[in-house]
Amino acid sequence: MDNIDLEVLKTSSQWLAAGLRCELVTVLKTWGSSPRPEGSMLAICEDGRVVGSVSGGCIEDDMIDRARREGLDRVRPAIVTYGVSADEARRFGLPCGGTIELAIEPLSAASQVDELLRRLQAGELVARRLDLHTGAVTLGTAQPSQSMQVSEAALVTLHGPRWRLLIIGAGQLSRFVAQIAQGMDYAVTVCDPREEYRDSWQVEGVELATGMPDDVVQAMKLDARCAVIALTHDPKLDDLALMEALRSPAFYVGAIGSRLNNQRRRERLAEHFDMSEEELGKLHGPIGLYIGSKTPPEIAISILAELTAVKNQVALPRAVGIAEAKAQAGLAPTGEVCELPAVPAGKPAV
Repeated sequence: MDNIDLEVLKTSSQWLAAGLRCELVTVLKTWGSSPRPEGSMLAICEDGRVVGSVSGGCIEDDMIDRARREGLDRVRPAIVTYGVSADEARRFGLPCGGTIELAIEPLSAASQVDELLRRLQAGELVARRLDLHTGAVTLGTAQPSQSMQVSEAALVTLHGPRWRLLIIGAGQLSRFVAQIAQGMDYAVTVCDPREEYRDSWQVEGVELATGMPDDVVQAMKLDARCAVIALTHDPKLDDLALMEALRSPAFYVGAIGSRLNNQRRRERLAEHFDMSEEELGKLHGPIGLYIGSKTPPEIAISILAELTAVKNQVALPRAVGIAEAKAQAGLAPTGEVCELPAVPAGKPAV
């Protein structure tokens, strides 16, 4: 599953290869509420087709109408503002007085879209610099801490995954977590030393590591833009890796399992690895949000919803956590292998 920006670039490349005129549109700045953040991209073809999004849809409708009526005849980049007046704000679905500023770039072979895609396929994080006066494009190596830069002279956008996710275990649930996470702009690594699991792993674009998980954690040199999710249920694989991850700057570390298994895991980590209460406090488990998940895709959504909230520094009420929700429902901890999909008979799913 490609993230939205990658889909925009791939489609633009296809249109160019077919000899069609197309433009790349990037959100530069917004005032007031906006449905899409700065840096969001959209590509529009001369026949009115679009991919990506820069608003809730109304601005796209206007662009499509203009492309079909007037064609795409820009030869240099342009800065366009929508929603300056209250009337325009209402027309384009923006809050009263809201404004969105866009860079519109005519694409050609000189835009280096294919070279950018090649470098992204190689796993690089790329800074793309667009000269707003001439339309010239240069590509360079970017750092994860960089952000989009806009000046009177140039627009620098970042492309490629700036977040990393390590999944321990190559089972069925891991496949859904990995696929969704790729669409969320994560570079995903799955680690499983068990031959019977890794031989059947088939998720395009995901790196498969076959070493012991704790060695892989150390080799990845986790930073504050990394997350680790343990999904094997096997202490021999999970515990050492969790110890290394919890002592790293990783912003999220979680492990699947029942409340009882999670309690035992914390006791093992404290007793055998001398982990402090502060370190154990970083461990999310039972992992995910209580949404009545029963199937692997639903469980994956539950897990990634919690991860996303932590990434975005959103403080969730304790009542939506697995342990708290089950306790409030009066459900005793069980020895079930996986807590998330279990919804006892007669108990409503959340």
